[in-house]
Amino acid sequence: MTSYMKYWPITLSFLPAQAMALYPFMLFKTKNVQTDERIIRHEQIHFRQQLEMLIIFFYIVYLLNYLSNLARFKNHNKAYYHISFEREAYKNDNDRLYLKKRKSFAWVKMI
Repeated sequence: MTSYMKYWPITLSFLPAQAMALYPFMLFKTKNVQTDERIIRHEQIHFRQQLEMLIIFFYIVYLLNYLSNLARFKNHNKAYYHISFEREAYKNDNDRLYLKKRKSFAWVKMI
């Protein structure tokens, strides 16, 4: 597995998703998910986004983007998958080289 960013893995069985990035922690629903390269890349993309936004601003923009999408779509799943940060991560989490070639603030193109 190629790892571009160091992180501390934590397993939380009650996690509502398979994984979640809360820099510098990567939370996993199960131990098995900790070896899924696509999921790890997805969360590492979120780490980059978080660092670009000085962490706190990432969460503010993420929440505002989600709430805006929820008002627009009136559906949690649609709102979630249309968050610009998620769109970038899902679009590129299969690309093993993405984090090496990713430009800063690439998520902005997904707005």
